[in-house]
Amino acid sequence: MSIIYAIVDFVLHIDTHLTEIIAAYGTATYVILFGIVFAETGLVVTPFLPGDSLLFAVGALSAIGAMNIAAAVIGDAANYWIGHFFGQKIIDSPKFPLVKKEHIDKAQVFYAKHGGKAIVLSRFVPIVRTFAPFVAGVGRMKYRQFLSYNVIGGVAWVLLFTLAGYFFGNVPSVKENFTLVIFAIILISVIPIIIESIKARRPK
Repeated sequence: MSIIYAIVDFVLHIDTHLTEIIAAYGTATYVILFGIVFAETGLVVTPFLPGDSLLFAVGALSAIGAMNIAAAVIGDAANYWIGHFFGQKIIDSPKFPLVKKEHIDKAQVFYAKHGGKAIVLSRFVPIVRTFAPFVAGVGRMKYRQFLSYNVIGGVAWVLLFTLAGYFFGNVPSVKENFTLVIFAIILISVIPIIIESIKARRPK
């Protein structure tokens, strides 16, 4: 429970924590940010890490850098190859309860319908963006096709949230209610998941 509390506290007070990290580590902060973004997008077992809210806070603190884009792109690439080489073993293993075969099947149908643009769209949905490249690897999507959409999605995602934070993060009303803004970003980000869940529960 203490780990969950720490994660929730970090996400909801991310501006304060980032300020402390920057003060303590200086330019090494980019390495820390790289690690968080990479883990959130590249490791199948860490979909709970902050993504959208982190980038917004980073933009608000004017810590915009190419490393965040690199982390997003490299993370998805790593996730793709994990799915490509080890995907079926992970799906079949009881050690990874978050990775269920029915979710993989549904994602593959989504890919068949929407093609590579699903990689771009998934960037903007928490948790989904962690599993999307993994599913692409399991489904043997051609890597050249995946890479192009991966780069487009990574650049769009990082720039959108960091620039939003850069331009709006220091507006007095936003700055004074930063926790509420971060909570709103998280809530808006999960709306697509809620809608899809409601649709899935409806009888066909």
